[in-house]
Amino acid sequence: MTESASTYVHESHGSVHGGEGPQYNFYVAAKAAATSRLRDQAARRRRTISEADRVHLYQRFVDPPRFTRARELLRETRTVLLDGLPGSGRRASALMLLHELPASRGSLHELPDTPDDSAASVLDEQDVNAGDRLLLDLSEAEESRYVEIQRDLFELRDRLSQLDAHVAVVLPHHLGYLLRDDLRHLTTEIGRPPAKRVLARHLRCEDLRPTSVELESQELGTYLSRAPLRKVAALADSIRQHRDASSAAGDFGQWLAAALADEHNQSARVAADIAAEASGRRRALLLALAMFHDSPPGTVLHATNSLLKVLSHPDDGTPRLDRTDLYAEFTAVGAEVGADGRVRFTLPGYANAVREHFWTYMPDIRLQLRDWFHACMATPDLEPDIRKAAIPRFAAQGLRCRRPEDLRWMVERWARPGTSAWYIPDAAQLLALGLADEQHGRYFRQQIYDWSTSTDAIQRLGQVLVPVCSEAMAPTHPDQALVRLHHLARRGEGRVSADAQAAVVALAHSDNRLYQLMLSRLSTGMERRLGDRDSELFLALADPIRLIRSQRVRTLLAQAWRVTLRRPDERWAECVSRWLSAGVAYAEYQPHVLEVLATACASDCRTAGRLFRVARAWRRAPVGTGAARVDTLDRLLRAIDTQQGLSPYERTA
Repeated sequence: MTESASTYVHESHGSVHGGEGPQYNFYVAAKAAATSRLRDQAARRRRTISEADRVHLYQRFVDPPRFTRARELLRETRTVLLDGLPGSGRRASALMLLHELPASRGSLHELPDTPDDSAASVLDEQDVNAGDRLLLDLSEAEESRYVEIQRDLFELRDRLSQLDAHVAVVLPHHLGYLLRDDLRHLTTEIGRPPAKRVLARHLRCEDLRPTSVELESQELGTYLSRAPLRKVAALADSIRQHRDASSAAGDFGQWLAAALADEHNQSARVAADIAAEASGRRRALLLALAMFHDSPPGTVLHATNSLLKVLSHPDDGTPRLDRTDLYAEFTAVGAEVGADGRVRFTLPGYANAVREHFWTYMPDIRLQLRDWFHACMATPDLEPDIRKAAIPRFAAQGLRCRRPEDLRWMVERWARPGTSAWYIPDAAQLLALGLADEQHGRYFRQQIYDWSTSTDAIQRLGQVLVPVCSEAMAPTHPDQALVRLHHLARRGEGRVSADAQAAVVALAHSDNRLYQLMLSRLSTGMERRLGDRDSELFLALADPIRLIRSQRVRTLLAQAWRVTLRRPDERWAECVSRWLSAGVAYAEYQPHVLEVLATACASDCRTAGRLFRVARAWRRAPVGTGAARVDTLDRLLRAIDTQQGLSPYERTA
């Protein structure tokens, strides 16, 4: 029988209402709203390396120039370093190179890009197993880290050869001058594949087959010549959406025109309009509408007045009825109120161009713009869909202008004590957007690690960090998500700790490699006496069947059991009973199950005696497997004797 990756389930338990109903339910509802937002956001981004997403990418992938050379390097040397201009598809190319390799052993996963719990390099040899296919994305690495990792990468190559493992590294193009000479022969600089071919491939996967003539428009050619490949893929998806939304019969030209209209760059027009507008109030109205696009007039008015206040703009002393109304003001800035009662600019792309103009050409007020957005989001009657739409607009400007600290500041304000739980979805969404950013994702992964290792920070941010780690970070960086969730389970209180523990167990059980990683962390942490939380987590995680034939797994399990069995019997008796029952239900695994338990207590006679007492109580349980239980108890005693170096015949009956 082959090794099973399944999980043995003896009992399942649901959550228990143990406190004040309204407060608890409010937290649960806010957490559910946060989870919903994060899943919706993740569904629109494909940066995971799961097999399903790799297949999705493979079907749409167009080999870039010099891709064949990269493929040969990887197969011959087990290492390839990919360079290229940003937007040329370096990460996708690295992923496809690994995807093409045989998958008979090991796993395809991304190496962590933060050291976590250690001053050691992210290139830990323990992260490499036989047959692994490893992705290391250094595209946004800083100088010191890039130099350090190159040294470790050179040393790691011997380990790759021993284990028949492969690694594809995405290099930081802006640090090309720092590349070591002894790694240059492993480097390939890929080119940008023809954008029109990329678009056509994506369209075919959506059952859209335009003719070559339909793809020859000048507007499309201009767009494709400038757009990074991710925008080309987004254009194809936009064309599909317009086709699916079309109620009447249409043609490709109409769908393409509509998709390109969504991408119109209105920056020149916006710059001219703002330069021509002398009124500070009118300019404030422009930005307020751009940030809260598709909102009711009252929302836009409140945001306008709030911006004027934050910027200390002089009050308009004109009597209210002598001033123009909102309808006239909207018309003056090229906006209209739709049949749904919401305000929007009439030109596609205009709102985004307004936001970019203010953040780009008024850098001296970026802090005030941050404070203004915070004040607007504090409005009690701001509808959830408006909040959800506004957050990515703010995040985009902060990230584009290299101000990730503005997002961090906002998250901390929304999660501080005394703030309404309904800010949890907002904070989670904003933090997840930072994580998803190619340029600043590592900054936020490191920030979340710092928060998760600080008890004070967890008290403020724990209820945000748990869903962000489990829903936003885990699909793309599962190792790092597991580490952070583990710290939250250790240091959190109440629902935060319970939710983090459940998330750790779910994530570790989703993948054999992560399961072993978590067992290793627990066995190490428990040996260092890091508290009861690790023992509780171990009892929830440890599976008597999963990978039990692996000597390494049995060693890790025995180490963790050794510490756990020193705690009061009532904490672990139920789990031991579950393990013994698994040995009865799966007889082929019983010797390994009993070996783990016997090894765990072999060095302590008192612990062995306590374990045996629990096992005897299990044997007497009124279930229809009496003979099998008696036999299992006898086998357990023999296993303990063997581990203690005693001959079975020295026992008294």
